[in-house]
Amino acid sequence: MDRLRQRADFLAVANGARVNSPAFVLQSRSRDDGGPIRVGFTVTKKNGNAPERNRIRRRLRELVKRLDPVSMQPHHDYVLVGRRDALSRPFAAMLDDLRIAFSKPARHTAKGSHTGQSKGRGHRPGTAPAASRKPD
Repeated sequence: MDRLRQRADFLAVANGARVNSPAFVLQSRSRDDGGPIRVGFTVTKKNGNAPERNRIRRRLRELVKRLDPVSMQPHHDYVLVGRRDALSRPFAAMLDDLRIAFSKPARHTAKGSHTGQSKGRGHRPGTAPAASRKPD
């Protein structure tokens, strides 16, 4: 089992399926290559200061270490997004949540491919939308 380290990999997994839990969100994505299972961990700044975020990340890493690897699907990428409840939730309960998250059918997001543009505003960069142009 390898670690996800590149931002592009994290973004690709974010568009995949997700399962919510009180202490974390499990995101997953199937890959077409024959590579090993890869796992990434992330905790946003809204979850506390650096020591608290690091503690959440350490707890999430330990969960994955203690989880039986056969519960993960081969050729998949997974990202665990930590939540603030990971600091106070009992470790055994979090481990049960993770086992359930891997066995539960995942809810697929409707994001599709993200191009950085809002819907309905597909004009070229550097040009004004038709409604704001001056008539000739």
